[in-house]
Amino acid sequence: MAKNDKTSDALVASSVDSSIELGTAVVAPEQFENPGLPAHRARITDIDPKRMKRAERIVYSLFYASILGSVFAVFAYMYFPITSDANAVHSVRLNTLYIGLGIAFALLAIGIAAVHWGKAVMADHEGVDHRHPVRGTDETRARAVEIFQEADAESGFSRRTLIRNSMIGAFIAFPLPAVALFRGLAPMNEDPNTLMKHTVWAKGVRLAHDPTGRPIKAQDVTIGSAFQVIPAGLEALPEHEKLDAKAKAAVLLVRLKPEDLKWSSPEREAWSYQGIVAYSKICTHVGCPVALYEQQTHHLLCPCHQSQFDISNESAVIFGPAARPLPQLPIYVDDEGYLCAQSDFTEPVGPSFWERSK
Repeated sequence: MAKNDKTSDALVASSVDSSIELGTAVVAPEQFENPGLPAHRARITDIDPKRMKRAERIVYSLFYASILGSVFAVFAYMYFPITSDANAVHSVRLNTLYIGLGIAFALLAIGIAAVHWGKAVMADHEGVDHRHPVRGTDETRARAVEIFQEADAESGFSRRTLIRNSMIGAFIAFPLPAVALFRGLAPMNEDPNTLMKHTVWAKGVRLAHDPTGRPIKAQDVTIGSAFQVIPAGLEALPEHEKLDAKAKAAVLLVRLKPEDLKWSSPEREAWSYQGIVAYSKICTHVGCPVALYEQQTHHLLCPCHQSQFDISNESAVIFGPAARPLPQLPIYVDDEGYLCAQSDFTEPVGPSFWERSK
């Protein structure tokens, strides 16, 4: 039995080229012929001219419907405005609902029209394009121009004027709701340059914990602590005013050792109390909340775009895209030991463009 096994191994070894080790030979796969493209199946619109005209009407009707949807969204913006009274929440819901429906209908109509145009109206035939690894010849490039011309003829873009014009109109009308919405970003009866120059902070307003609203005493702020504070009494504002006021007035309160603070301007030193400083929590880059405090380095980090501010040096920018330091809130301690604001911020809070004048 062993002798037969040795004979079989010798026969296998002799059948393999001596330059190839046993076990490394690869058998090439069998070649197969190109099966070609399946037989072309004519569409109903290719056979029946009436069906083709009907498909064309559907396409340009959808484009016109898209225009109506865009116009509806613009009118919804005007007829369902966002108010600042007791019905503010209800007005926001109606405004968002109808504008959203108009924009969604306009975009959906464009999408359906484009798909139906391609499936039922454009020329329908199969083709194969071969990719070339290098620049094509002049003949190939000339052929490419001819292909574009053929595509124009097959799609009917130049010939079917109703479809073309309705599509152009739909694409022109679709951005109009966005123009109306961008107009709403600016206040109607207020100078945009003063929008962020004033907050609800004022002289004598106590600093309070967020969200409880409990006033803070200086003795309760320990060295190394950092927490968000809001103006005391903020909860008394109407609901539609509270969120806007809180967004602008959010402050980060930090206590350092007094000897760790560096002041480049003498008046700034009087804005703190025994190492306690208060800075706006709104990043001066694009308005993200600055909430990450490194106790050992006294650095504040904005998590959105990694701007860093040095609390020990008047919140100077030490890294990132922010263009200016965080505005400082002047503070003092009243007769009862509570921390209070000396005044409002002396400069606009938030992104740097708010500080620019006309």
